[in-house]
Amino acid sequence: METSTEGGAVAPGSGPTPEAPAQEAAAQDAASAEAVTAAVAGVGPEAASRPAVPPSSLSPSRAGDFMRCPLLYRFRVIDRLPEKPSEAATRGTLVHAVLERLFDAPAAERTVPRARALLPEQWDRLREARPELAELFADDPDGERLARWLAEAERLVERWFTLEDPTRLEPAERELFLEAELDSGLRLRGIIDRVDVAPTGEVRIVDYKTGRAPRPEYAEDALFQMKFYALVVWRLKGVVPRRLQLVYLGSGDVLTYDPVPADLERVERRLLALWEAIRLATETGDWRPRPTKLCGWCDHQAHCPEFGGTPPPYPLPLGRSAEPAQGRMGAD
Repeated sequence: METSTEGGAVAPGSGPTPEAPAQEAAAQDAASAEAVTAAVAGVGPEAASRPAVPPSSLSPSRAGDFMRCPLLYRFRVIDRLPEKPSEAATRGTLVHAVLERLFDAPAAERTVPRARALLPEQWDRLREARPELAELFADDPDGERLARWLAEAERLVERWFTLEDPTRLEPAERELFLEAELDSGLRLRGIIDRVDVAPTGEVRIVDYKTGRAPRPEYAEDALFQMKFYALVVWRLKGVVPRRLQLVYLGSGDVLTYDPVPADLERVERRLLALWEAIRLATETGDWRPRPTKLCGWCDHQAHCPEFGGTPPPYPLPLGRSAEPAQGRMGAD
């Protein structure tokens, strides 16, 4: 989870699944972006006042941003434009926090009632840590919308108990931040929701999604984020995770995949090509918008040429002239 989120990263060259409603897909992307706030500089309202610096690392969410729209990547990573919190993304963050904290209790006490009791506590902590969330329900004086929102978060938490049994799990890690530098010099970063280690030493990487599972033909796209994490673990620890597991609380599905080194080598080559495109765009200042159905949910329409806006002055020095970064995307 590129902080608690989570949502899913967009797979290379694909974007969200065509069948997913645009609003839900946008919310999942936003949740994923929130998940990596602590790991990736330049994301979040507090970053807007920081000086611009060239990108130095890549996370699943930022990779998804660039593949979805290079200009969106620039707005988030280079310009560090603030974004409004959303109910869907914040609910995902809250649910992740509850599932993480539930494992603080002894196994026998990891029950549905205890998880329900954690919701208001974690919501209070989240609001204290992120004061900007107060605006989410500022126009809800009677608290009716907030109550519905919390009830939906509770349903998502309860559904998790139908998919996994926390009394039989002892995670080795929760909200694990990892960073690995490839031989090429590219740094990969991410935060994994949960890592389980079997007595035999086999590793399982688990990620919670508050949205719905994709159709089977789009499962490969959904696994991009997980293969990214598996690559980081492999390069950092020398161990290929035995299983990658996506737990979809929105639909009650579990998607699993058992990677092999060849899979992760392909992901590495793809990320290197993507990073070259990002590096080139950084040097030339050529960050082209890529219109999709999700544009209607973007916070940056006022700065986007597709909506008649003008991007802020480019804050980095321009380097060598080269073909547009988007022209290199075919190498991915």
